[in-house]
Amino acid sequence: MKFFDVLVVGELNVDIILDKIQGFPVVGKEIVSKEMTMTLGSSSAIFASNLSSLGNKVGFLGKIGKDDFARTVINTLKEKKVDTENIIQSEEYQTGLTIVMNYDMDRANVTFPGAMEHLRLHEITDSQLQKAKHLHLSSVFLQTGLLSEISELFKRAKNLGLTTSMDPQWDPTEEWNLDLEELLPYMDVFMPNTEEFKHLTKCADIQSGLEKVKSYANYIIIKDGENGAHLWDGKKLTTQPAFLNSNVIDCIGAGDSFDAGFISEYLKGGSMLHCLEFGNITGAINTTASGGTGAFKSLENVKKVAFDLFKYQL
Repeated sequence: MKFFDVLVVGELNVDIILDKIQGFPVVGKEIVSKEMTMTLGSSSAIFASNLSSLGNKVGFLGKIGKDDFARTVINTLKEKKVDTENIIQSEEYQTGLTIVMNYDMDRANVTFPGAMEHLRLHEITDSQLQKAKHLHLSSVFLQTGLLSEISELFKRAKNLGLTTSMDPQWDPTEEWNLDLEELLPYMDVFMPNTEEFKHLTKCADIQSGLEKVKSYANYIIIKDGENGAHLWDGKKLTTQPAFLNSNVIDCIGAGDSFDAGFISEYLKGGSMLHCLEFGNITGAINTTASGGTGAFKSLENVKKVAFDLFKYQL
């Protein structure tokens, strides 16, 4: 008996989002932001929340503190019907925080990792993994306590019969030390964006990177913003065009919402090209509201936005 469609292992933090900022920060000077939003942050939590809103049973395993931000994290996940029983609350470490400074289509982030750095492999048990059909991991470079052990985590998950996926996200150290040859054989779907993929493979372009990993990788999904998304199926690279939003509110969490849409359909047995298209529409829907989860209030709302703005029938 599986309790969850997906168990998400990942980082948890609160986002404080600043908009309409009057210029760029300068040391020794002060500038003003005209709008501020505090919301559930972290790529993993955005993915989990939006995957739940799409009708999936989602559990979360991560580490936070015992503080006001922790209550915000737990309560917001519960509101999205994400199971929080496996979230570890630490007396020793504070809940993470990200300051997000939005500038039109781009942004600058400053993150205090806090407890997320201290999740370790031994805290993720086989009994927890066996409750789920699928394991998803995000933002591994922010989870430094888990980084050296992720291949073992995915190996365990595969041995227990789970399907697996990961979105590596950006490496703040820009060292990109991830052993893809050891990791990718245990990963059904690898989901970096274009820049992350090039850094991880240490190649100047997508095609060179695919040549490097094709002998041991399974499916690779490469998110490419306005250029859509690319699918490597082991033989060829296929591109699915993006759904373009002419009135972008912000792009926070668009890649995570793509992941949620893709994995939602993947779990239903949809073709990989259909999953790619569905990821593109959920990524586009994300940009119609502020914050990573604002556009995913309910499945009905997602369907309405998809049809009204993009003429797409979910």
